[in-house]
Amino acid sequence: MSTTRFLTGITPSGTPHLGNYAGMMRPAIAASRDKNVENFYFLADYHALIKCQDPDRVQRSTIEIAASWLAAGLDPEHVTFYRQSDIPEIPELTWFLTCVTGKGLLNRAHAYKAAVDKNHASGTESDDGVTAGLFMYPVLMGADILIFNAHKVPVGRDQVQHLEMARDMASSFNHIYGSEYFTLPEAVVEESVATLPGLDGRKMSKSYNNTIPLFAPREQLRKLINSITTDSRAPGEPKEVEGSALFQIYQAFASEEETATLRRQYAEGIAWGDAKQVLFERIDRELAPMRERYEYLIAHPGELEEILQAGAAKARKLATPFVQTLRGAVGLRNLAKAQTSTKAKTAKTALPQFKQYREADGQFYFKLVAADGQLLLQSQGFTAPKEAGQSIAQLQREGAAALAALKPRLQALDGISDNQVLQALEQLREAAEQ
Repeated sequence: MSTTRFLTGITPSGTPHLGNYAGMMRPAIAASRDKNVENFYFLADYHALIKCQDPDRVQRSTIEIAASWLAAGLDPEHVTFYRQSDIPEIPELTWFLTCVTGKGLLNRAHAYKAAVDKNHASGTESDDGVTAGLFMYPVLMGADILIFNAHKVPVGRDQVQHLEMARDMASSFNHIYGSEYFTLPEAVVEESVATLPGLDGRKMSKSYNNTIPLFAPREQLRKLINSITTDSRAPGEPKEVEGSALFQIYQAFASEEETATLRRQYAEGIAWGDAKQVLFERIDRELAPMRERYEYLIAHPGELEEILQAGAAKARKLATPFVQTLRGAVGLRNLAKAQTSTKAKTAKTALPQFKQYREADGQFYFKLVAADGQLLLQSQGFTAPKEAGQSIAQLQREGAAALAALKPRLQALDGISDNQVLQALEQLREAAEQ
């Protein structure tokens, strides 16, 4: 029985805070102890370059993020923990995937579309300030995932689209080069991720400047907790737990019994100063041993480097031979050795493909992609997968008549004619009859 591979990328962009720990780090580290799962955790420092061009900040953030994960309990002996830039096979695979990925697919990436929409709103040129790095981000992410043929990738809802793109890239490569080189990854969306409020009651976020750094020194932690916004209810006056940032943060760290005790104290009118002291002591009790480990690693970056290099060596034992296989598949071969590809042996003609999938909005979509990866047809959302499947079957069966009938359920695509779509449908029909 094959082992399931989980892969998690961590972009080194800033200092981790309590919200990062409770919402993502702590559950991910707990899950990494499952002996039936092969886990890959990597520092996505290439991705950091898309938004940050301060080299000292990138390096500092890489140190802080690596030290944070290790101090929080990630065991490099039980997982593969590495730095993205230490795996040269990843950028090489990025180029292979670039050559089978349609530009139309990348045009629809959320981050790129958001940048374009912002430019349109401000009256500037569509691609003003948009780097090729931002545009190509989904391809690099696809390479991160496919280099180890990860089966499952835990992501937030905003990243589901990128997982679907990685599946498209994998399918296109497999189809063009005539073999199942890549496993199609699946997104794992955690619906109950803890979201902690920040100092001002809003979601804890660096963009709001309301965070509590995960490994702030003890006295700084106390000072920050004392600054959490509370209402004006006096000592002895009952207080509400609903909407209380202080209570929500406590609940993320405390046991059920501890939470019940503080809930009762709220009802009895605990003073805000006393409640903040309770929160400080509970958080500090959990973080103090980790903080000691974190501070040691920050002071000894050479040890961090050794851990990451060991992880890279472990990762490259898989990546290096796999990329050699892919090199042979695309024709980058030793000229002294004659080799006939699987594609040549089978004389397999690349065909267009229908792809059906579910988006983050919960609706079901389908698209028709040419053999070279160009998007030819894109549906609107359907409430049920059966509806999308029936529309695909109708297009394959009726051709032009179905295309005309389904126009209201299809998205207009720039530069794509009905003839291109009909030619692709005809190719599929002829292939089915052979």
